[in-house]
Amino acid sequence: MSDVLTPTQRSHCMSRIRGKHTKPELIIRKGLFALGFRYHLHVDKLPGRPDLVFSKYGAVIFVHGCFWHEHRCRLFRWPKVNADFWRKKISRNRANDAKNLVKLQLAGWRTLIVWECAVRDRHRSSPAKVIDRVARWLCSRRRSLEISASPSARD
Repeated sequence: MSDVLTPTQRSHCMSRIRGKHTKPELIIRKGLFALGFRYHLHVDKLPGRPDLVFSKYGAVIFVHGCFWHEHRCRLFRWPKVNADFWRKKISRNRANDAKNLVKLQLAGWRTLIVWECAVRDRHRSSPAKVIDRVARWLCSRRRSLEISASPSARD
């Protein structure tokens, strides 16, 4: 299957995709801020540049897009166009994610991954429930957690 856009058009479309301040990230940030949690954003001195860093709680949160990080949910589909490129790109993302989580955990950080589908998919919990789970995790001593809408994902 060939792309319906020219390379210039495709490049323009891809350049518009955000890596920071995404809608799922903003939902989590605003909800936690409203509950009184304070955090730093995208701390570049930490491996993987976590989306939210809670120094007081020794915790970091990543809000992962299901496509970019190959989450096995209904929001992820392998692209048919330029498939080799995308398999390499997404596999590299997954490898970097795993490496960064290990580095953070070895440095003593607690880690949480909130998947995009947890707040955007039609099978999601309400955003308030997701934020409540995140808040309870922050106040706990639990080392790591993943939150998603998919029952097959570790939750």
